[in-house]
Amino acid sequence: MPSVFEEMAGLDRLIHEPARLSILTALSACKRADFIFLQRLTGLTVGNLSSHLSRLEEAGLVRTEKQFIDKRPNTLAEITDKGRQAIDEHWRLLEALHKDAQEWKPEQS
Repeated sequence: MPSVFEEMAGLDRLIHEPARLSILTALSACKRADFIFLQRLTGLTVGNLSSHLSRLEEAGLVRTEKQFIDKRPNTLAEITDKGRQAIDEHWRLLEALHKDAQEWKPEQS
């Protein structure tokens, strides 16, 4: 049976990366969010946010929609059902790993 520490090493790196974890967590709390809102919320640069959203969209976890408002580009992002399931499971796993780590005792020889 793998130890709690081995299980931590097996976390989904696509989701666990801090910026993407932040984006998915934010999107799971609202129906959709525009790019500027996500940028302000996460503190990411335009390029970083764009790159992370692209990775999440390629994985089917996020959907983006580009439109124009008053002749200005606007990007909306929303979490997909697959993304919602993935982030919910990721947080459930993190909470379980945290609990297991708190109860962990080193083996005594």
